[in-house]
Amino acid sequence: MTVQEGCDKFCAFCVVPYTRGVEVSRPVARVLGEARDLVDRGVREITLLGQNVNAYHGAAEAGEWSLARLIRELAKIDGLERIRFTTSHPRDMSDDLIAAHSECEKLMPYLHLPVQSGSDKVLKAMNRGHTAAHYLRLIERIRAARPDILMSGDFIVGFPGETESDFADTMALVRAVGYGQAYSFKYSPRPGTPADERAQVDEAVKSDRLTRLQELLKSQQRAAQDNMVGREVSVLFERPGRLAGQLVGKSGHLHAVHVSDERAQIGDIQRVRITGSAPNSLAGTLVH
Repeated sequence: MTVQEGCDKFCAFCVVPYTRGVEVSRPVARVLGEARDLVDRGVREITLLGQNVNAYHGAAEAGEWSLARLIRELAKIDGLERIRFTTSHPRDMSDDLIAAHSECEKLMPYLHLPVQSGSDKVLKAMNRGHTAAHYLRLIERIRAARPDILMSGDFIVGFPGETESDFADTMALVRAVGYGQAYSFKYSPRPGTPADERAQVDEAVKSDRLTRLQELLKSQQRAAQDNMVGREVSVLFERPGRLAGQLVGKSGHLHAVHVSDERAQIGDIQRVRITGSAPNSLAGTLVH
């Protein structure tokens, strides 16, 4: 469910501020009304969407609401069992939103918080408005609030001016955080953005760095999934699996989980014991 559009951050690589405009948030009453309607029609999980969703500042009867306050109000809706939000910017990860991860049971233990680079020099050139240390402190605070949270992120390699030392800083940040999921890309020029006018990194260098980064991220993702084996998780079943009698759903950590059990129905939320880990999914059995 879209609650926010646009972005005011003007990262040097991004066209969103030019194509989507400044940050605009939907009024609180409209968001709550749509959420109640969705729940009345059987929806049990809602993901709040925005180009920079944690900058949400929706108009209400008295002033404006933050994303954290909106989440807390959504959590009061009977029948709505799960809440998520994406995509966020580190500069808008406010104290009340961090606290919501600790205090709001319906807010799932998963957070996509892009950083793009671990090099302060590159972050400054990107106009990200934060340092690597600031980002790492945020992660520490978020994990203190919700120790079981799974972190996801975005990375760009080969940004104009990135050196091997800068790339090493990115790899160090990835090792420090330990991501359960991440998206990584080679820098691609976008006409009209500031970075498009700068000297570009050689494509072969970009490809080499991306390969090395993705190998590290893939190993972390696999480790996070393997760590789930033997644990009990809550799964919202969403669709049939590839095998007869199999259903696939999502855990609170957004892992795909497949179960073969006739007692499981699409739309159910059930406790599942994880019994196996594959490259992109988990296997489990219903907890009796």
